[in-house]
Amino acid sequence: MRGDEAKKVCPQIHLVQVPVARNKADLNLYRNAGSEVVSILARKGRCERASIDEVYLDITDAAETMLSENPPEILESIDDEVLKSHILGINEDRSKGENVREWLCRSDADRRDKLLACGAIIVADLRMQVLKETEFTCSAGIAHNKMLAKLASAMNKPAQQTVVPFSSVKGLLATLPIKKMKQLGGKLGASLQSDLGANTVGDLLQFTEEMLQERYGINTGTWLWNIARGISGDEVQGRLLPKSHGCGKTFPSQQALRKITSVERWLNDLCEELSERIQSDLDQNRRIAQTLTLHARVYKTNDSDLHKKFPSKSCPLRYGTVKIQEDALKLFESGLREFFGSQRVEIQGNQKNGWGVTALSVSASKILDIPPGTCSILRFFQGCESSSSSPKEAGNENIQENVPPFSPSGSESSLGQNQAKPQKGSRREESGINCAKLVLNCEQTRESQDYKGKGSILRFFKVSNSSCSSSKQVDDGTTQAPLWMTPSGTKNCLGSNQAQELKVSSQDDTGNNSGRPSLVKDLQRRPTWNYNIDEIDPSVIDELPPEIQQEIRGWLHPPKRASTAKHGSSIAHYFLPTKKA
Repeated sequence: MRGDEAKKVCPQIHLVQVPVARNKADLNLYRNAGSEVVSILARKGRCERASIDEVYLDITDAAETMLSENPPEILESIDDEVLKSHILGINEDRSKGENVREWLCRSDADRRDKLLACGAIIVADLRMQVLKETEFTCSAGIAHNKMLAKLASAMNKPAQQTVVPFSSVKGLLATLPIKKMKQLGGKLGASLQSDLGANTVGDLLQFTEEMLQERYGINTGTWLWNIARGISGDEVQGRLLPKSHGCGKTFPSQQALRKITSVERWLNDLCEELSERIQSDLDQNRRIAQTLTLHARVYKTNDSDLHKKFPSKSCPLRYGTVKIQEDALKLFESGLREFFGSQRVEIQGNQKNGWGVTALSVSASKILDIPPGTCSILRFFQGCESSSSSPKEAGNENIQENVPPFSPSGSESSLGQNQAKPQKGSRREESGINCAKLVLNCEQTRESQDYKGKGSILRFFKVSNSSCSSSKQVDDGTTQAPLWMTPSGTKNCLGSNQAQELKVSSQDDTGNNSGRPSLVKDLQRRPTWNYNIDEIDPSVIDELPPEIQQEIRGWLHPPKRASTAKHGSSIAHYFLPTKKA
């Protein structure tokens, strides 16, 4: 029951209230507690965090080691917590503890059951470690695959564990309602009930694999045929961090939101919490979320189509609370128009709008690790004036905390400066991240330095033991774009495989040649990345000082001139990754 409903039937009840933030339950304490438990469970095997309070653990290696070195049948004593285990299918005529001991210590059992016996001992010990170190209890299901283990974990709560021998699988699934099976709670489960008359998972055994494939497709048909027999090939993924972050709030019928201003107010609160969580994930784990998704449950007050669902809407995620709030509201308005179809809907509306919202949620997904070798381009900046902030201060304090750069998808995001573990990604993604760092340093320097009369943005670059040239000159004397960034259509124009010899000269502020050494050999050793001009957000350039804006626009869209050189639509971006000693 809901709390208010419980109080009506039991006025003397004492309800424990979770912490509240932004007018909703604050689950951070619960979420952190779950992480604490996961860290203990991960000591024994590969761990996959499935939700805020659920985790899969692959203890196959630990069980096999125990079976070969110290099998249950030779143990002199077995802990009482192990003897409390629920073993599906065993005879319970005698005391439970004696039945469990006999099942665990069978010398004639097949290898699969012996591994389960070892698993029961290992899991009981882990649960006791969790209780000792955190004072939290947990329930467990022990089986040969994730599907059966999940089902078993919910069978005996709280603080107990259930073992599913292979011989008991058929009996377990024979009475399990279709809707209780993972992935069968929606339309597919309803179709199995209405079209095939299958009300339990065991009912699917009467259909051949070909019959299921013909009705539901090859992949789904094969999957249905397998789960009816307790077969699942899903492996435990080594993931201790969540795949997504989400915040939501439900509004019972009497509290349904009927005005867009109410929806906006709640979206702002939810987005604020989401922004804090993805920023914390970024700071602690060096991960970037790329997609923002809005879910809602909406009804029409005077419509017979009660089964039509409000469409979920997604867009690229832009880091920053205000940006997330703006995008979430646009997603809701877009979904509301689609929900009403051709009917006219008053978005701004009032109490008689004809719609009400009973649930709202926003989530951040497609979370990726920051690619290896991606460190801040601020390492290669140095202000020309004494009043400029040092690169270390700019990178570690102001830039990191105040101005979020772009995510790999081109949206704004916030990047840490430490390297993360390898993640598959394109060169263009890495280029997008580091281009943003360039923009940030210019923004930071603008606050402490007067740009009037100052020349190129190259004045803020300094390469170790040599200086950058503000332009390159080819044999015919034509001045081209700067060495480190050129709008040439040729890929890897200054890469290590470049065959054309470059003659590099540089000039000081008066236009005289400074006689600085060539950078060709140095540049040839550096990696080269390409960046698509069309993916650059023009609003970022608008935030730069006027002098810098003009120069960068000149690189992106150079004036037409009589030249045999080919101009394309990509920027070759040169980034100097640092290597750890």
